[in-house]
Formats: sequence, C-alpha cells, structure tokens
Amino acid sequence: MKKLFVAAAVLALSACSTLKTNSDYDPAVSFDQYKSFAWVEKKTEDSTYHLDGLMDQRVRDAVNNQLTQKGLSKVDVEKADILVNYLTKVDKKINVDTFNTSYGYYPYYGRRGWGGAGINTQTTVREYEVGTLIIDFVDKETGKLVWRGSVADTIRDQNTPEERVEIINHAIGQVMLNFPPKPENN
Repeated sequence: MKKLFVAAAVLALSACSTLKTNSDYDPAVSFDQYKSFAWVEKKTEDSTYHLDGLMDQRVRDAVNNQLTQKGLSKVDVEKADILVNYLTKVDKKINVDTFNTSYGYYPYYGRRGWGGAGINTQTTVREYEVGTLIIDFVDKETGKLVWRGSVADTIRDQNTPEERVEIINHAIGQVMLNFPPKPENN
C-alpha cells in the first residue's frame, strides 16, 4: 500500500509550479538507431492488477504518447530496440526562513535617556516533500542504460483524476523534451 501512496504523491506534481527536469545519456550511442520500444515487464503474480494501477497507467500512457510522437513504435519486448522503465521517490525537505518583522528607533526623553533601537525577528520552519519521477531507457541488445530523465517538484494534493492526468502529461512532456538528445555541434 505504501507504493500506492508514494506513486500518487510523486506524480501529483503541480502544473502551476516550476518543474525541475534533468537528463543524462551515453554520448557514444546513436539514438537514430532506436525505432521501437517496450516496457520492462514487472514480475508479479497477477499482471492485470498493480497496487498503484491508476498512476502506473497514467505514467505509461504519457511516456507511450511522447515516444510515439517522436517516431518510435510500441512493440513486444522481443522486437524492441529499447526497454523503458520508471522509478519514483519522495524526499522530505525542511525550509527555514528567518526575517525581521520590525525595526525601530525608540527615543527616550528622560533626564538620563539615550533612546534605543529594536529588532523583532521571526523564524518559520516548514517541512515539505519533493517527489521525483525517473524514466530510464535501456538498450535491449547491450543491456546498458542509454538515457535517463527525471522530473521533480513539490508534492501537492490534486482533487480530480483529470487534474492528475494533465499534471502527469505535463511533467513527462517536460522531461521528454530532452529525448532523443541533440547531437553536439563542435
């Protein structure tokens, strides 16, 4: 059940915030050779039901759509050029903000008075979670990882399934902008 909550939390990324994306790849690989893909098969007793089924399907659909738009065909594992998998993780973060709420001069008009100054400081501590989705592409022939993309954002609750689909599509679209990698011009 924990996996369900992690996947739901990680993928409930907010469309109105700034997503942090990253990608890395093997520069020795020619990505033009890849024409087809398949998902790494999970080893479960019942392959029709996943504990995190709805979120899993949303992620797979979004990746499938992105790869299809880029000219790759989804095929059976035996015929695929690259194998696709994804991972999720959640990290707890702490944000500490300290700021001055007022600064003032306080004159003192007594016989022995000098006056004075004062600063009021306020500190707030906020704990939040950052969800990360990592997408891996593995060359089927060599078994080597050839491309990895990740997208991270602060986790926020989303109300409807439609919002979740939109957010997942947006997040995966952002990370997939870097696939296939563009050749470096020297």
